[in-house]
Amino acid sequence: MRLKAIYILLAFSSAGFILVWASSPIITDYEIIEEKALSNQNDDDFNTMMNVLTHQRCVNCHPNDHIPKQGDDSHPHYFDMARGEDDHGFEATNCNTCHQSENNLNSGVPGAPHWALAPASMAWEGLTRTELAERLLDKTTNGNRSHAALVKHMTEDELVLWAWEPGVDADGDPRTLPPVSKEDFKNAVENWFANGAVIPVK
Repeated sequence: MRLKAIYILLAFSSAGFILVWASSPIITDYEIIEEKALSNQNDDDFNTMMNVLTHQRCVNCHPNDHIPKQGDDSHPHYFDMARGEDDHGFEATNCNTCHQSENNLNSGVPGAPHWALAPASMAWEGLTRTELAERLLDKTTNGNRSHAALVKHMTEDELVLWAWEPGVDADGDPRTLPPVSKEDFKNAVENWFANGAVIPVK
């Protein structure tokens, strides 16, 4: 009788242990959840960044046909302007002929330091977000910039940050701003690169 009681007690103890073990999360569960959270955050940062890089304030100066674009409708630059040999237009109609280091609120001509088209290798017009990111990270097309150099360029360069202070157009109307605040863009860029600059799965 006593032996039977011991067997019953052992059986209940074993069953209890199994139930507790089965209901307890294991390390792998935490790892999966953490990886998913990091993946979601990476995707959020990527898309926040791309919401700016695909906006006309950026794409207008990253054309795929060597012709700078203007306005929210991205029409070709007036006066038949084109890239020229050094991304600054032609000798007689250099970009700096009209575009100074700051916006001209009287004429509506935009301006920022070292105003110029992005290099032809950084043409973004017509690219998908994935293609744009691949070109951005490729040292053969991004000016041989490291991740650190890209972060510095995208978060500190006055020409890049002009997008949030674009002034007014020729009619005196304020130009459209990117759909993301400057600070949110900077944070997204810094976070995305800090987490490895992972491009979301196509």
